[in-house]
Amino acid sequence: MIQQLLDDHNINQEGVFDLLTSLTETGVDYADLYFQHSEAESWMRDEGIVKDGSYHISHGVGARSVVGDKTGFSYSDDLNLAAIQGAINFAKGISEAPRLHRPKILKQSSSKAKYPALSPLGSLTSEEKVNVLRQIDAIARKEKKVKQVSASLSGAYTEVLIASTDGVYQMDYRPMVRISVSVVVEKNGRVEQASSGGGGRYDYRYFVDNGFIETYTQEAIRMALVALESEDAPAGKMPVILGSGWPGVLLHEAIGHGLEGDFNRKKTSVFSGKIGQQVANEKCTIVDNGTIANRRGSLTIDDEGTPTQETVLIKDGVLKGYMFDKLNARLMGESSTGNARRESYAHIPMPRMTNTYMLSGDDSFEDMIASVDNGIYAKNFDGGQVDITNGKFVFSANEAYLIKNGKITKPIKGATLIGAGDEVLHQISMVGNDLKLDPGIGVCGKEGQSVPVGVGQPSLKLDSLTVGGTQLNT
Repeated sequence: MIQQLLDDHNINQEGVFDLLTSLTETGVDYADLYFQHSEAESWMRDEGIVKDGSYHISHGVGARSVVGDKTGFSYSDDLNLAAIQGAINFAKGISEAPRLHRPKILKQSSSKAKYPALSPLGSLTSEEKVNVLRQIDAIARKEKKVKQVSASLSGAYTEVLIASTDGVYQMDYRPMVRISVSVVVEKNGRVEQASSGGGGRYDYRYFVDNGFIETYTQEAIRMALVALESEDAPAGKMPVILGSGWPGVLLHEAIGHGLEGDFNRKKTSVFSGKIGQQVANEKCTIVDNGTIANRRGSLTIDDEGTPTQETVLIKDGVLKGYMFDKLNARLMGESSTGNARRESYAHIPMPRMTNTYMLSGDDSFEDMIASVDNGIYAKNFDGGQVDITNGKFVFSANEAYLIKNGKITKPIKGATLIGAGDEVLHQISMVGNDLKLDPGIGVCGKEGQSVPVGVGQPSLKLDSLTVGGTQLNT
């Protein structure tokens, strides 16, 4: 569709090159154009009724020029030449150098696609999409304690064309789907709620063909029923076992952001200037990997046209590198790691995570639990608050259990985990052999922009962490 839109306005590759040349005529270090066409829909069923359905189309182009560490940016939601030129004229106003920085010849290079170049929106009919939501409701209500059910199904398809003065001319076709289930349960007047879901760069049939409609619904029910039996969480410093999979969001927020290139160039991260230093227990290896097929956080190319890669951030506890876009890489004498991301054509790119996770270790989950006399097992996380530069965090555990004398005992509620990312890395004493990635629900916010991401980890033992609760730890 993006190519068709450009054709409609008589803009070919040569025309894009001419626009880039115009963008650089005042003298810049780098410039790019980011063309985008997106289609998105969502369906919501609540209490047996489809209460919301939406469909949205958008397209436009972002024009960016870079001089030193300064950026000029503008965008247009109209793809005619006059509108694009207007955005270009604004963006290039950042520089008044009397020189022409002519772009390199635009070339397409092949990158192995990480997902199918097909829109997921037509993979099910409207009736079939509504029926998926009906199935969720029917499955959930088989459990007598379930009093309310809500479910949503959403999909999007985005095409991008990226052209830049360093010769990039790349297109990418990006599908995305997601399903969410929420239930409210009641027992003896006590009410609890839980949610589940997943997704990725698939079509809707992924949920149907793999039985995920049932899986996600049953998981929401299971978590809600556990919550019904939970008791108040203890408070104090104690050993904490973190579950595998989604709890990796703590690593993402409290550590991952601190390893993004812009924070380290500006020396505002606790990890600034620490390449080659021991920053974690030697059992810890953390990577950012945008190449995993069909994952929510994966990209064939990033939003500057750079192929994504697996970047080792911390290896055996030693800090090895940061995540870079082109701007911050150039200013720090590095190369882009394929981590430039933007929410849309109306936003500037910045270094962001893709799929960030800790690799498996050698310890068993059973041995971790057995090593704790008095602590908690935080199996799943809810929301939290993080200062992304210093890594200080407060996270809520929406499914957690007491550990007594090396055994998992009763579920608890209201447990919050409090600490700092760099300190947590040194508190890790055991790393499980059970690495899992999240089910495909991650959304990351930074400077007002949201992008899809993936997280993951094996089970982890933290020797000492502050737990906020309502009972004193005894």
